[in-house]
Amino acid sequence: MDNKKVGALLYRLRKEKQMTQKQIADMMNLSDKTISKWERGLGCPDISLLGELSNIFDVNIERLLAGDLEPNSMESGNMKRIKFYVCPNCKSVITGMGNAVISCCGRKLLPLVPQLADDKHMVKIDDLEGEYYITFTHEMNKVHYISFIAYVTSDCILLTKLYPEQTAAVRFPKINGSRLKQKYGGNLYFYCNKHGLWVL
Repeated sequence: MDNKKVGALLYRLRKEKQMTQKQIADMMNLSDKTISKWERGLGCPDISLLGELSNIFDVNIERLLAGDLEPNSMESGNMKRIKFYVCPNCKSVITGMGNAVISCCGRKLLPLVPQLADDKHMVKIDDLEGEYYITFTHEMNKVHYISFIAYVTSDCILLTKLYPEQTAAVRFPKINGSRLKQKYGGNLYFYCNKHGLWVL
């Protein structure tokens, strides 16, 4: 850990929040001299204080320790580069397009790797009154079910969360005339809680 880099980052974050050293010190029950010492690189916060600093500045603890907030490389705006994340604890579904570090329930999440739909994970798509009516033959019980379905085009995503013992059917409007096939401009993703992410 580089004290100078950490100090420079703490100074920058405090200025972004438009706070004084005293305000930070008061929030942490410390002296403003301690905050000044950190910012000048003459010492670093104790590990027991990192969580509180992370909350005050809305910055990941790892980034505080590294002393930098280097941005991720820019991704183009194409939604087809979307990544899906599912928390193993609370089952939250999170999406991102760049190289984000995603965490939930205290766990760092890795992006799901989609597999091409197989015979056990297949959908039926009917064109119905200007919408896609999508049905699955997949089980929908408490142990094995489809958790979400997402229709992704180059500039839009429609995501529907499904739950155990619910009918495995969804309606999606057609977006800008796109079709539900990868080669035509739209992808359909669906997540099985046992076998992962699938794409059609």
